[in-house]
Amino acid sequence: MTACTPPSPATGHGNETGRENDGKRPGAEAGGNDTTGGAEGRGGSEEPPAPGCVITADGTYAARLALDGESWFPERWTLDGPEPYAVPLPGNQPEEPGTEVLPLTDGRVLIHRLAADRHLFSLLYPTGPGTGELPLGAVECADPAAGLRLLPPAPSGERAYALALGRSATTVWLVAGGAFGPEMLAQVPGRCSGGVWLDGAGRLLALDQEWEGRTKSVVVDLEQGGAVSPLLQIADDSNDRVLLADPDSGLLLIRSDAPSPGHDRLGWGVLGSTLPVRFPECLRVPDGHRITPFAIQPGQILTPESCGVALRVDGPRGSWVGVWRPAARRILHLPAPEGWLAGAGLWSRE
Repeated sequence: MTACTPPSPATGHGNETGRENDGKRPGAEAGGNDTTGGAEGRGGSEEPPAPGCVITADGTYAARLALDGESWFPERWTLDGPEPYAVPLPGNQPEEPGTEVLPLTDGRVLIHRLAADRHLFSLLYPTGPGTGELPLGAVECADPAAGLRLLPPAPSGERAYALALGRSATTVWLVAGGAFGPEMLAQVPGRCSGGVWLDGAGRLLALDQEWEGRTKSVVVDLEQGGAVSPLLQIADDSNDRVLLADPDSGLLLIRSDAPSPGHDRLGWGVLGSTLPVRFPECLRVPDGHRITPFAIQPGQILTPESCGVALRVDGPRGSWVGVWRPAARRILHLPAPEGWLAGAGLWSRE
């Protein structure tokens, strides 16, 4: 298991490595969205701990906001070389702490800034000693209560999407990779959270839709005019959310209070299967602890039971890494590498 850690201040490069016994390596770095959820906790919309950085779906680049003294600046990491290294992408002025960044597979970094009620998007790229910036346009939110955040990196790595929350509907925007700036793709009734890609083409997006007091996962087809269909409905009165999905095996990691009303449990199912969702006892944790799945082992074609799942485990003594497989009845607990940017990650195919 390879984990990204902050680059050394002296060299601008840095990584820490620890290896799981079976030689697989989830790149435990991070995604910049609060979409994964955790367990156990009270039912409702409790969000997981904020992750440290965002990684492309193919594992070539990562990006984060880094701190220099009291000033924040974007930083891009190259991960597919012999050793990871970081390139700072500072602008003309420090960034606000809530600024979002997301890497594309061509090496550019999307940045999302907020100015009054306008959400501004640009692409950053290194230009020798400086930083180039290509403005993409803005999304205006007339509703002061609305919020907008970037979705996890799309499978293709060439496009970027955002989720805008309104009082009665949620809008999916294409904010990078389109022909004419930000483009509205779909509107989903209710307030939606989450955001999980269900296929390798970036067509099917799972969202957790809050409607009539309950939260259920739905699928939004971005190539069919934003058509919405149910995905996860365990019980009529339960809150059911999709945390992770693996297109190869069909494995779904979910969070639901169906087995314990008012308390969330981690479970797993198979996309498109009629079999019930299972809630392993080994994924239950004591009070004061939280488990957040952040990566699934790819390449396990039609064998979801054998897929490894990388977990972030938070407890009173700190955070560490866990590895679990549906076919197993226990979690393998591993110490977190020093300086681990916990939150989400990537399990490579090697």
